[in-house]
Amino acid sequence: MSTPRRGLGRSPKNDGPRASLRQLVPFLLEHKRVLVVVAVLSVLEAAATLVQPLLVGDVIGRVQAGEALGILIWILVGLVVLSSLVGGFQHYLLQRTGTAVVYSSRRRLIAKLLHLPVKEYDARRTGDLVSRVGTDTTLLYAVLTQGFADSLGNALIFVGAIVAMLVIDPVLLLLIVVVIGASAAVVGVLSGRIRRATTEQQEKVGALASGVERAIGSIRTIRAAGAEARERDTISATAGEAYEAGVKVAKASAVVVPVAGIALQVSLLVVLGVGGFRVASGAIDVAQLVVFVMFLFFLIQPLASFFGAITSVNQALGALGRIQEVLDLDDETARDAELAASVPSTATQDAAAIEFRDVHFSYPEAVVAARRTAQDEALKTLADAHAPMPADPDDEPEADAGGTVLRGVSFRVPRGSRVALVGPSGAGKSTILSLAPRLYEATSGTVLFAGKDVRALRRDSIIYHVGLVSQETYLFHATIRENLRYARPDATDAEIEAACVAANIHDAIAGFEDGYDTVVGERGYRLSGGEKQRVAIAR
Repeated sequence: MSTPRRGLGRSPKNDGPRASLRQLVPFLLEHKRVLVVVAVLSVLEAAATLVQPLLVGDVIGRVQAGEALGILIWILVGLVVLSSLVGGFQHYLLQRTGTAVVYSSRRRLIAKLLHLPVKEYDARRTGDLVSRVGTDTTLLYAVLTQGFADSLGNALIFVGAIVAMLVIDPVLLLLIVVVIGASAAVVGVLSGRIRRATTEQQEKVGALASGVERAIGSIRTIRAAGAEARERDTISATAGEAYEAGVKVAKASAVVVPVAGIALQVSLLVVLGVGGFRVASGAIDVAQLVVFVMFLFFLIQPLASFFGAITSVNQALGALGRIQEVLDLDDETARDAELAASVPSTATQDAAAIEFRDVHFSYPEAVVAARRTAQDEALKTLADAHAPMPADPDDEPEADAGGTVLRGVSFRVPRGSRVALVGPSGAGKSTILSLAPRLYEATSGTVLFAGKDVRALRRDSIIYHVGLVSQETYLFHATIRENLRYARPDATDAEIEAACVAANIHDAIAGFEDGYDTVVGERGYRLSGGEKQRVAIAR
């Protein structure tokens, strides 16, 4: 049995999920061949760049000596062109790979989200999960395009410039190191702040997406209650929180970005001032000072790129923390893989019979908290309009503060029988229907399906024999035929019609202008409530 992992939530310090560059490795390894090419190009570009100041120094020396430049000037021009071409191709590869990383991360997230236990969906907002797929993954693009993958070339240029400057004049280099060290210290202090602010921003964006998704999904209720203005104010307030979080990122970034510029200006002033004095004293000559200044620019350029990447990478790590939080969750696929060997081949062939033996069930704390929050928000939306609170027919509120719904429930549903569960709202009717196909697992006691403990059966083998139709029917924005085939993609037209006849919906569908090819609209709004129910039963 796998060890349960933590659910989605805040870290103990309440500063959001954490991520490190190490967690990016699986995404990068998918494109290792391209990254190797990028690394080779980085080395080539760095070599072509570092040779240029040396050639310039040689040119100055020849001019001072009155010697002919010959082919030297053409070599210098060729190196400049080569460096530009290599840099352009490298940029293209990084852009393409960055897009591929976003694509692969979205595929992983989607695959994970579609196989999470039902309790994970109940415990959080749909909009926030959608935001992780859409918005958070986009920020991973910056890791490759703004500093991580091209860091090898920048590192080579940086080290090469340091070595060359050390050879030319160690005194000037020491002064430059002091300036750069101070700049790096400032960036180091701000990097953590940027990551925390980005995580907060992404969480606010997720809350905004949830608010918009909720408002659009319940637009008829909002219109009926005359609550448009309140919804607008509520969602706008959430958007304002996302804006404020974005301003925090902008403020921290606004300090980081000029640091490299300040470092360059101060370093240049130091080199020109102290360097001029050292030329006058004969410690170095003019050609060496010019070469030193060129290497100074080559030193600051990768440093500026690194400082700029600090912002982008920390933003990406903040988003990666939210992505990794989902990827680290256990899913139904892993659970079923553990159970596969214990599934008797005859179990899935038996007629469906359900039995509960002394079943107790309590909803997880996160689910209880999420339902309370959702109910509070709905009450807040409708209170001023004096509209009744719309009941969620699939929502089974907890019977006590701990979320306990079922206590010692025992019953048996014989094969071929018809059984109705009757009870007040919150008694646990929907909960029982969630436990039978193992959408949830009992806290204690045993749930049997076809005479087998559901905890020892793969969920897909149970679902094959179970059809669930909720009171609030969900139909996809597609044709009636496509909605009916959703559970059985290989169903023939004859089987579809037979199911509709059995559900007493065939005549109604035949009366539509496009028949089974009628598009039902988002959530099936073009059908009546009864028609949607019968289509769901046929499905």
